[in-house]
Amino acid sequence: MDRLVPRVLALLLLLVAPMSVSAQGETAGADAASESASADGVAPPPADEGPGFPAGLADPAIPLDELRLRLVPLTVEELTVLADAWRANARDATLAVVERSLELREAGTRATEADRAAHADLLEARGLIFEKYGAVVASLEGKGGDPALIDSLRTYRTAISVEETATLEPREIVANVLSWLVSPEGGLQFALRVAVVVGSLLGLLIVAKIVRAWARRLLGRVPDLSKLLQGFLAMVVYWLVIAVGLMIVLAALGVNITPLFALVGGASFIAAFAMQDTLGNLAAGLMIMINRPFDQGDYVTVAGVGGTVRKVSVVSTTVTTPDNQVIVIPNSKVWGDVIVNTTASETRRVDMVFGIGYEDSIELGQDTLEEVISSHPKVLKDPAPVIRVNELGESSVNFVARPWVRAEDYWEVYWDLTQQVKEAFDARGLTIPFPQTEMRIKADPRGATSIAPVA
Repeated sequence: MDRLVPRVLALLLLLVAPMSVSAQGETAGADAASESASADGVAPPPADEGPGFPAGLADPAIPLDELRLRLVPLTVEELTVLADAWRANARDATLAVVERSLELREAGTRATEADRAAHADLLEARGLIFEKYGAVVASLEGKGGDPALIDSLRTYRTAISVEETATLEPREIVANVLSWLVSPEGGLQFALRVAVVVGSLLGLLIVAKIVRAWARRLLGRVPDLSKLLQGFLAMVVYWLVIAVGLMIVLAALGVNITPLFALVGGASFIAAFAMQDTLGNLAAGLMIMINRPFDQGDYVTVAGVGGTVRKVSVVSTTVTTPDNQVIVIPNSKVWGDVIVNTTASETRRVDMVFGIGYEDSIELGQDTLEEVISSHPKVLKDPAPVIRVNELGESSVNFVARPWVRAEDYWEVYWDLTQQVKEAFDARGLTIPFPQTEMRIKADPRGATSIAPVA
């Protein structure tokens, strides 16, 4: 049990200790490391140069920004040698930290604040060396270095932190955590970076919305561009602004975004297989937006559903029925079925059928229909209405009436003419027959009767 508690605490510190040692200041920390190492009799980090790379690049005191800039023109061969030199720097800096840690443990409660401060300075200096060591390894990886060597270099860096943390005593763990939390280069810097990321995301959302509104206005000036395609392009602009802005923010914070592209590419390849139906809807949505069989606000009949198009996303079409039901249809079903766009044309023909009795005058029926239809203010004169005797039905003589109206007046004219024709027929004595069946009763010589319906 006495051994278990320190080890559990050590594992909890694995995520904190590496950040503690890697988030310290640059120049001051490096100077403190040199002075402390000399005072303890420990050899300082190796010389500032080595064979196979420009002089000065292995100097622990070199600023991180300068080192990153000087790494740009180096070849894989030069970086390989330089990475080994920085691994030696990390080894020597860790040796100095270990020696100081052993002295503090031996001193115990006799250790002074100056001793602890010297130990903290060594940790800061080593943290900077680790950070520069990581920059060299990252540059080597980006230029196609040997993967096995790169894994070995990173494993060495990780192993130091893991093994060192596992050997810490509980009081050392608590002291390190508290020191990291209040350090300007540790917890405070981490909190600052989190605040920068959150603030940047909020700013990106605001900028993306402004750019999207500007893109909508610009796209609205393009002739023959449907509202659906305008909305889709504006959405693409919105997410592009967020994606590009986020990459800029991460790069400014020193995050290497190169592996992110590889991760996104691999995830996209896997998602393509897992979301085949969704990708089919996406392709169908793009075809709808490009070919424009309908637009927002049109009344359509698609996939057996009739209604007004509310919106079209990349995967589905939302339709509102006349009784205000909202129906979402996958784009693959919309594009793969017959599409009837009722409001695509400016004018529509109203097809109606009216019947009169066989005893009524056909001429009177013709005159009545022509008078009622031509007197409606929303019936167009051109094209002229067509009114003809079309069928001798089972119970009536049927007329077809086909007036032309503006598309938005279709139902108003249909309902008005239905009422007005009925009233005009009643006023002029014309009957509208309903289906009738004639019954004949026939008696046979034996006195039995039979009933035979006659249509």
